[in-house]
Amino acid sequence: MKNSSELEQQAAGQALALMAAAARTAPKTRGIDNIRIVAVDDAGSRLRLVSKMKEIAQAENRPGLERDANNIAASPAILVVGVESNPAGLNCGFCGYPTCEALESADGVCAFNSMDLGIATASAAGVAATLHLDNRVMFSIGRACLDLNVFDGRVKQALGIPLSVTGKNPFFDRRT
Repeated sequence: MKNSSELEQQAAGQALALMAAAARTAPKTRGIDNIRIVAVDDAGSRLRLVSKMKEIAQAENRPGLERDANNIAASPAILVVGVESNPAGLNCGFCGYPTCEALESADGVCAFNSMDLGIATASAAGVAATLHLDNRVMFSIGRACLDLNVFDGRVKQALGIPLSVTGKNPFFDRRT
């Protein structure tokens, strides 16, 4: 027999897998799958992530990162979605550079990559919402994961989605 806490933990894990599938199958702006996904679903990884977020908060005077770190400290599962940098080759200028070559020289990020990240993250968050799990998209999680090198060096942007299965959404009514 399982108690409520065990069932809630199991539900978070199942939701995480469905969210990863949604992020993977989300439409891509150029039809190129450059999405990378990791799960933070164990206490050790979560503690490293929380510590890194607090470290960044202190080093850069960003109290929002510490607030987010405190919010996710008890999260049973966190999905992190990253996007590999690969310029479109369209010289569209959406990124702010006149050519893709100029973007690459500046080590910038293609606007199409940013769009793909947003679409994939929104798809994953939508699954969590459909399953009635509290969640919130956080850039702070992605930033810390990039600093922790959880992705290879080609991933330049990432967003995190922590889950909560509690009576009160910890990601709502947040104070800095």
